[in-house]
Amino acid sequence: MTARLPATSVSRSAVVKSRLDFPVIDTDVHTNDYTPALEDYVAHYGGTQLVDEFRRANSERSRSESNGQDWYAQTPEQRHFHRTRRNPWWARVTDNTLDVATYHLPQLLYERQDEQGADYSILFPNNVLSPLAARSAEARQVLQRAINHYHADLYRKYSDRLTPVAGIPLHTPEEGIAELEFAVKELGLKVINIAGGVRRPIKAIQQQFSPEEFKKIEKYASWVDFYGIDSEYDYDPFWAKAVELGVPITTHYGSQGWVGRNSTSNYMFNHIGHFADASEAFAKALFFGGVTHRFPQLRFGLLEGGADWGARVFIHLVDRWEKRGPEGLKHYDPAALDGHGLADLFRRYGGDLVKGRSLEPQQLIADTLGKRYTREASQPSLEQQNDFALAGIESVEDIKARWVDNFYFGSEADDRTVAHAFNNKANPLGVKINAIYSSDVGHWDVPDLTEALAESRDLVDEGVISEADFKALVFENPYRLYTEANPDFFKGTAVEAKLALHASRN
Repeated sequence: MTARLPATSVSRSAVVKSRLDFPVIDTDVHTNDYTPALEDYVAHYGGTQLVDEFRRANSERSRSESNGQDWYAQTPEQRHFHRTRRNPWWARVTDNTLDVATYHLPQLLYERQDEQGADYSILFPNNVLSPLAARSAEARQVLQRAINHYHADLYRKYSDRLTPVAGIPLHTPEEGIAELEFAVKELGLKVINIAGGVRRPIKAIQQQFSPEEFKKIEKYASWVDFYGIDSEYDYDPFWAKAVELGVPITTHYGSQGWVGRNSTSNYMFNHIGHFADASEAFAKALFFGGVTHRFPQLRFGLLEGGADWGARVFIHLVDRWEKRGPEGLKHYDPAALDGHGLADLFRRYGGDLVKGRSLEPQQLIADTLGKRYTREASQPSLEQQNDFALAGIESVEDIKARWVDNFYFGSEADDRTVAHAFNNKANPLGVKINAIYSSDVGHWDVPDLTEALAESRDLVDEGVISEADFKALVFENPYRLYTEANPDFFKGTAVEAKLALHASRN
């Protein structure tokens, strides 16, 4: 069978793009690696042993995603017994051979950018964070360096329209800084991709077992370090380095396997919303840990989760600040309760309910609200009472500055929930959340790469978003994500050229 060649007719997305007076920036394109070529780089860095470790890490990553079991080789009873999670199958598009080749071949992807409807695309190769499954820190670091080097070389001559992300391991801040400096200073990469958290053992359980025994239960006795709050490490040096180097930070962090996402039979049950849930945890850790307060220049792209959750959390942050901020908490302070007045009301209206029972104020408080509200109970200090202290929040405007300004939310082309991000009537202060166009081409939800931009434009025709929202989605917000971190991000690219062309015409 002969592979389908590029269409002679103009794609819907190309037509949409041709009518725009601004560039289209696609923040999320997934490419696949041609494994033999990548393994040549890995071998150059560490010989055949490192190639073996690379293959093992990929295999280990697959097994860990299936709880160490082959779901398809098990009976339903075995799946239930082992709690083997149902994971993706057929995750790549296969009935479109041209697209399959496109995601593997940089030149073909470059030539099809207009057909895709993009002026510039940020690429997330499938192996970009595979080294995180390596057995040792040394192997992880060397593998990550080899893979980043491969991607930098592979796409360098297409840099006016394509740029791959650099994978950055963050088991420790020092590890992250070392790879960040190499990726940016030595390889010239401009965007980084991190996991939104690092799973670490619960030490109180770990110390009860030998290392060999603990390996068997480690996944059940671990917690996720989201870097920003309650972390084992101070990640501020890493955030400072990212600001110094002018690097926007992206993540596709997922939560399949977390509580509520562990179905043994249904992949969709585990999948729907899992990117949003995981990125929410990561972003809230940065917010409440004060990272976006201490480093207002940081810019984060939170991909594949949609943008509506960004609006929802912003609303909830404002609501809770008003109810649980320092002023709001005064309504709930046990010291504000009039125990004698409460006892008097119980005497007058309690009747037989309290007959023969003690109405001594502190006893009554304990019998109604609980011992936590009595005089004798220990209470949180003023510092402990303010969950918003590290974030430096003193007003709703501060919440906007620490949440809305720092975070950009990847929305796939046909995601109608993006309307919530642009709903400035519902969002506090009348703001719109930074939704960014993230086509996700290369994954199963985009069977035809030429349709993505057109599907986003369909939202305008259907009245879901406005023309201004569409421009913000596909150009203005992505442009700010990258240029607020690095003003020269688009220097020498097709984006710069298109902006200059339209400026000259006006």
